[in-house]
Amino acid sequence: MQQWIAEIAYETTSGPKKVTETFFLPSVDDVRDAVTKKGGYPLFIREHKRSSIERLLARSTWWQVQLLRGIQFRSTSTSPGVALWKIIQAEDNPRRQNILAPAREALARGLGVIDALKALNVFDHGTLAILAGSERANRLVEGIPHAIHSITQKKKNSRAIMGTLSWLAFDVFSIVSSLWAGKDMVLGYFRDNPPTEPDALEKFERVVGNLELTWDTLIFTSVASGVFMAWCMFSYFMNRGKKDWPTARVVRKIPLIGGYLRDLAFADSMFAAARMLHGLVPINDTLEQSAEASSAPDVAQYWLISKKDLERGVNLGAALDREPLRRNERLELASLSDLDQVATVMESIAEMREHAAKTKHKLIVWIAFALTGVFLVLAFGSAIYALTVMNMSMDSVMGGLMEGAI
Repeated sequence: MQQWIAEIAYETTSGPKKVTETFFLPSVDDVRDAVTKKGGYPLFIREHKRSSIERLLARSTWWQVQLLRGIQFRSTSTSPGVALWKIIQAEDNPRRQNILAPAREALARGLGVIDALKALNVFDHGTLAILAGSERANRLVEGIPHAIHSITQKKKNSRAIMGTLSWLAFDVFSIVSSLWAGKDMVLGYFRDNPPTEPDALEKFERVVGNLELTWDTLIFTSVASGVFMAWCMFSYFMNRGKKDWPTARVVRKIPLIGGYLRDLAFADSMFAAARMLHGLVPINDTLEQSAEASSAPDVAQYWLISKKDLERGVNLGAALDREPLRRNERLELASLSDLDQVATVMESIAEMREHAAKTKHKLIVWIAFALTGVFLVLAFGSAIYALTVMNMSMDSVMGGLMEGAI
């Protein structure tokens, strides 16, 4: 489904009249058919695209929470679908009207409240999974607080990821700036002070050439790392809401970072499953929606396989007791004796995964800090080695560099 903007001409008693209308339909042909049925003539049809400001506003945690709270508050006297319709009708901010337009079109076509919320394309898979599961159990109002808690929890996880990326970006910038500035300074001094003897000059050119190659390799490696990080951040932003894409598959193959993202995915889906069970969502629907809640393929596959085993009559504890869960997590699941304990055990596993993710986060930061030191040691250590080979003193180099700077 997609939102479309159409300019339509209608025949009126006073002559042709041109109006602009929005449609939420699968294709351009469907829009043309809808316009024709209304007695109009389509002049121009284009796909609606949100502006940058609208995208940032729609992905704002505060705005998402306020929308769900508005549905929860109004649902005390009416159905959630009607509550959402009233919120849309009462909105007078043009930007928010554009954001809510797909939901309005979905409701106008008779779709349910979950379909309308999905049409907004602002909520993540985990939040929609909790809401969809609660709606299937006819307890959407009770499920909204759990969805809000999921949104705020994911905001904390996003802050942790952004903190990690910011630190890595700072490391890369420090390396590149230090090497770039030091290369011209050190190599420039060497080239300005060559020896005069032929044998010494040949040795000098060989050593300086190797030093330049070393520094160029370090600079290229650090710049390539920075470009890769920038591309990953851009790709994750542009593909937000998708299940899988090439950049995500590449990032998941990086040993430590892949494990970090997997732990976060398990924590999110386990928390989502626990909240759905607290909201009295049936266990089959909980497992299915938990798979929808995760963007990590291996985590989603875990839930789907568990659901299939449960449908074959396997005990719930045995159905959930499988890889990629760790041994201590599987021991907790194997000890299940009744359904009332499932939510508690899942919350416990989610907390363990969250703790493991925090540990990996700290390790990533420390490794990045250590790599910064390694790069700088290789750079300036190779320069000092070149000095010793060419029988130059550090004092003479520093003196020459200071004189050049003055």
